[in-house]
Amino acid sequence: MLTILLNMIIATIIGLIEAPALIRKKQVLESWVFFSLLFIGTLLSILLRLRVKLPNPLDLITYFYKPVSEIVFGILK
Repeated sequence: MLTILLNMIIATIIGLIEAPALIRKKQVLESWVFFSLLFIGTLLSILLRLRVKLPNPLDLITYFYKPVSEIVFGILK
């Protein structure tokens, strides 16, 4: 539980360090992207600490590209 709290504190500190510069430069889109990625990264880190089984991204890529590769290899035969 301490590691989860520490993870959230570190993410908050990172957000507090980066936010003023993004706001001062009026970079709204960059702020959204930054905080979205920070949130996703923090969430994934917390889920890993809780030992939640997360899917492998490579499985999703393989699922989508397998039919395409079969078509291409069929054409090349």
